Amino acid sequence: MADFFSKRFGKNVWITHHARQSMQKRGIDDATLEQVIEEGEIKHRSNDAMWVFKHIEARTDNLICAAVVEKAAIVIKTVMINWELEDEL
Repeated sequence: MADFFSKRFGKNVWITHHARQSMQKRGIDDATLEQVIEEGEIKHRSNDAMWVFKHIEARTDNLICAAVVEKAAIVIKTVMINWELEDEL
């Protein structure tokens, strides 16, 4: 069973074991991750890979970023803090 359903993407969301470990280590709960996925900005890496990131007001370690693969479902591969958006050359 999926971890949650994204209304934004219209797909089930799966959180990998690695992403769960990253969330626990960084103090990110399910509700915060869901907020990032549903409301965050998107930067595409390729056709199916992207970063979804959001500044969370109550946190000092921003940006919160999820590395995501989008296919039949959304798969969250890892979750990062203090992430920086880089311009591509």
